[in-house]
Amino acid sequence: MRIGFHASHEQFTPSHLLKLVQRAEKAGFQAILSSDHFHPWSNEQGESGFAWSWLGAAMQATSLDFGIVNAPGQRYHPAIIAQAVATLEEMFPGRFWLCSGSGQALNENITGEKWPPKHQRNARLKESVEIMRELWKGEYVSRKGLIQIEKARLYTLPRELPSVYGAAMTEKTARWLGDWADGMITVSKPPEELEKVVSAFRERAGQSKPLVLKVQLSYDPSPEKALELAWEQWRNNIFPSKLLGELHTPDQFDDLGAMVRPEDLKKHVLIGSHPDDFLEHLRAYKSLGVDTVILHNVNEHQEAFIDFFEKELLPAYHKSTKN
Repeated sequence: MRIGFHASHEQFTPSHLLKLVQRAEKAGFQAILSSDHFHPWSNEQGESGFAWSWLGAAMQATSLDFGIVNAPGQRYHPAIIAQAVATLEEMFPGRFWLCSGSGQALNENITGEKWPPKHQRNARLKESVEIMRELWKGEYVSRKGLIQIEKARLYTLPRELPSVYGAAMTEKTARWLGDWADGMITVSKPPEELEKVVSAFRERAGQSKPLVLKVQLSYDPSPEKALELAWEQWRNNIFPSKLLGELHTPDQFDDLGAMVRPEDLKKHVLIGSHPDDFLEHLRAYKSLGVDTVILHNVNEHQEAFIDFFEKELLPAYHKSTKN
């Protein structure tokens, strides 16, 4: 199981993130996952750089694999994402993987178009992925479905056909994308809920397709401080995906987060100050068949977390998996 680092554009400037991924590589992280937001989750987070500008610089500055969670179909036409992915794959063959989801109004509804219900967003997502795959083969593509595209062809093609992972938060979505996605990315949740999502994906996808898990955690030498720091940055993000997908502005997220107490985060974010606080979870993810775990330290103290990972957590994990 690979362990990767999450680059959160909502929380840090692109220049800061560039230094963090370089530091993460030196510390032993094996992959990077990048968010792709237009707005942050809260006004307190206060950032939201354009991830696609950043990716080329970050991939040049490191030798790691990079993924991005992206929602084609409204804010982005899938032909534009296909071109962006093909360009990265031409420059950095075999190092990029695309995670495609149905999106959230927070980012996608800036176009002013009607925000579709979930079943329509899913249909639009699948159609977008089909279009991108056709374009990556160098074919002319025209469609008059949910996505309109007319005689589009990519001339700079990827050296390798890119992988498209489907993003799923629920069993229903996981089962659906198991038929067509190259893999799945989901987020950490209580073990019994996570097992259901993974099992639903495996029902349709089989055992060979890779599984990526993004894990929210908060590290600080003081467990009390780790909880406080998580609450400051991540309290708006603990609600069901059905609700989070429909909110339109950081102000609305802040209003929702005002009801959250620090102790409420313990069910949604791994809080810890010692390797043992995280090791059992990492071993459980490996037993579940997760191929890549992406660790997202949701508080602002990224350098301290990377140092902790390098000097304490990673050695302890390697030792525990050998025993």
